[in-house]
Amino acid sequence: MQSLKQTFTTRQYMVTPDFEYFHYTDEPTMEVEYHNHDFYEIYIYLSGKVSYIIEGKSYKLKPGDILLVHSRELHKPVIEAGEPYQRIVLWVNPDFLRNQSIEGANLSMCFDVDFSKRHNLLRPNSEMSASIKSILNRFERACTNSAFGNTLLRNAYLLELIVYLNRAVLEAYEDDITIDIEFNEKINSIIKYINENLCEELLLDSISARFFMSKYHLLREFKKHTGFTIHKYICQKRLIAAKSMLKEGCSVTEACSKCGFNDYSNFIRSFKNTYGIPPRRYMISNRH
Repeated sequence: MQSLKQTFTTRQYMVTPDFEYFHYTDEPTMEVEYHNHDFYEIYIYLSGKVSYIIEGKSYKLKPGDILLVHSRELHKPVIEAGEPYQRIVLWVNPDFLRNQSIEGANLSMCFDVDFSKRHNLLRPNSEMSASIKSILNRFERACTNSAFGNTLLRNAYLLELIVYLNRAVLEAYEDDITIDIEFNEKINSIIKYINENLCEELLLDSISARFFMSKYHLLREFKKHTGFTIHKYICQKRLIAAKSMLKEGCSVTEACSKCGFNDYSNFIRSFKNTYGIPPRRYMISNRH
């Protein structure tokens, strides 16, 4: 792992294999577009005026709040002027957590719970918050110097943090946080339907009929809550799924078909336009 980075980075990829840690303080002048990562993200909000949009849900954050973001989820912060924007961000390779997990302790559980049964926002009670803060303080100290054994300590502290985050998820009570989560129930159901049926033909007419909405109303509400047109959203989520399949060993043709792209040339073009590399080259360079 590299040393602690204080300057905000616009890159959306990891340069180290297992995890990266950032502690940022910025003036609230930046604007970040919707994006997703090939890794999990742990976002700990410290100060500022920020709401965070993840897959159509807008989270109004309070200091100490934690967001757990899956690699497939599209997200962005909305930052208001007025206060310095401070947060801690950890990027974690899913393979790292998979390799460190044991029977009865799946460390990825806090990210992998079914999307329809969870929120991304974690607001631990005071005791759990104190434990997490203590771990983060030790982790940050280990990240900022090169004393003997610090590489081992960083790994140990990160695993301890992930264990406590999983415990916090299992103990969470949603009644305390729902007031700070805004979303449209029907749009949320449509998002869930799309993500569960990416390999199927997803036409505007059929989706609007299934959810008893006019096409105009669906288009307007979907864009309002997700920031995407429904066509763009479907295409983006298919590309994210295809990218994951290519890493797991699928051929380009298989990934194209399984992700609902009926036109092979359109898939190749869309993948290259989005990720800057043809899918076959991506497959060769990133396959496990």
